Amino acid sequence: MKVLSKNILKNLYPKKDPWSYKGTFGKVLVIGGNNKFTGAPALAAMAALRVGADLVTVAAPRRAADIIASFSPNMITLPLNGVCITKFNLKKILEEAKNADSVIIGPGLGRNKQTLDFVLSFLEKVDIPCVIDADALHAFRKNIDLLKERYVLTPHANEFQMLFGKTPDNSVIKRATLTRIFAKKYKPTILLKGHVDVVSNGNDNAVNKTGNPYMTIGGTGDVLAGICGGLLAIGIKPFKAASAAAYISGAAGNKAAKKVGIGLTAVDIINNIYKVLK
Repeated sequence: MKVLSKNILKNLYPKKDPWSYKGTFGKVLVIGGNNKFTGAPALAAMAALRVGADLVTVAAPRRAADIIASFSPNMITLPLNGVCITKFNLKKILEEAKNADSVIIGPGLGRNKQTLDFVLSFLEKVDIPCVIDADALHAFRKNIDLLKERYVLTPHANEFQMLFGKTPDNSVIKRATLTRIFAKKYKPTILLKGHVDVVSNGNDNAVNKTGNPYMTIGGTGDVLAGICGGLLAIGIKPFKAASAAAYISGAAGNKAAKKVGIGLTAVDIINNIYKVLK
């Protein structure tokens, strides 16, 4: 089992052509948020920008989109009608997805039936790499056969159990075995989050040991999803993108923890991504 190190960053990025223009280095669409949760999709978007994606658009219900737009002038928002995302918003989001190189779906999305129905309908109609995170994972609870090779799933242990019916314990070897089995069976790349992260696409397997206990605060999973989505948009393949995202997120969290300690927030992790990449 390969243990990830800073070597994962070597040759991670394709060389930028001097004549590159806005958007050539990746465009990300983040789909998430509802009337209650506005921070999660914003954190994912900010993280995607920090790993080098050129453009990030957040599709969210209008209240969330307006709040997200106020966080940073670097983010584009697509305000949607309604208090949560449903099939009513499908046409508008699909139109936006035509311009994207990757999708992050799930942060702050909510789990009502109409929203989860939207998740499946949307994913059925797009063919670009997707990070399926948080609430969006629940759309596959009874639809596990709809998973695809271009997906990166980012479950924690409870979400893994919800999806696959098996509960990962604290044995890294057993977690790695379970992750590999289900990745091989259903074809996506799975990044099982934990004290030690496990990444597998069924053939390639890795574990990541960066990170610390201060990263239990809300939002760190959104940051991880954002890093992975940004790397996918740049053109990095799912397994390598997921592996690098796990390493970068944990290493940035370690740098933040040295300075902040118990007061660490998800934004502190985002603000340390560039130090890891340097």
